[in-house]
Amino acid sequence: MTPSPASIDATATALQAQGYLPSRELATAAFLALRLARPLLLEGAPGTGKTAIASALAAALQRPLIRLQCYEGLDLASAAYEWNYARQMIEIRLAQAGGAQRTADELFARRFLIERPLLQALTTTPAPVLLIDELDRADAPFEAFLLEFLADFQLTIPELGTITAATPPLVVLTSNRSREIHDAVKRRCLYHWLDYPDADRELAVLRARLPGIDAQLAAQVVAFVQGLRQLDLYKLPGLAETLDWSRALVELNAVSLDPATVQSTLGVLLKYQDDIARVQGSEAARLLAEMRQVARG
Repeated sequence: MTPSPASIDATATALQAQGYLPSRELATAAFLALRLARPLLLEGAPGTGKTAIASALAAALQRPLIRLQCYEGLDLASAAYEWNYARQMIEIRLAQAGGAQRTADELFARRFLIERPLLQALTTTPAPVLLIDELDRADAPFEAFLLEFLADFQLTIPELGTITAATPPLVVLTSNRSREIHDAVKRRCLYHWLDYPDADRELAVLRARLPGIDAQLAAQVVAFVQGLRQLDLYKLPGLAETLDWSRALVELNAVSLDPATVQSTLGVLLKYQDDIARVQGSEAARLLAEMRQVARG
């Protein structure tokens, strides 16, 4: 485990060393989350790097990464802890076979507790990075359970008492904003909105993640994707899709974009048929023409 970065610039440098190029604002939010021991809530469109920063921070700080993937119906047993009832029953039967009895205190001892991500984040050493991913996918009542955890880095287990982290974990929550996160959760967190990157930062990220990509192809990919984000599509391509498309083009030994290449690979970049149909043909040709005009300029 390495010490937390001493400045915003050091935080940005540590993330860059892991191939993650944050904006100044995001580096500031991450630095403050570490220094103030506050959870960091990241909202934004899918594919803008919200999940990736948790992995980058864990690697940069040499801390374990624990991930809680949220989904509809997520409950306490899956998110925090549950009792190992099968083992408890075995213990009861073994005791009965030996003519002994087991009290409730004995049956609800720590050794019967199965730790899930939230509890693991409190008991893991060194203090981990906990990613609570896509919180907006969970049911709204689940957020109420999180309030104690986010405020005090502790969980209260009725049969055992309160378990508190010796050193607070770094908690990163993400949301694609499919629904609003409750104000009570937001008040306990630092907040940052991740937007789609501008062309310069997207190109810098692309070169950092795919250092072998042809410079002309990288510039064309970024220009084309930036143009797509100006269209009225159901799902705009994020930075993740830019990287996926670039890797696919490299695998196809492409050195520049042309109508045939774009036509055959749009399914890597766009994930809805209506969007693909909208872009295919004349729209793609227009974007390619604009891209070449920008390049000549």
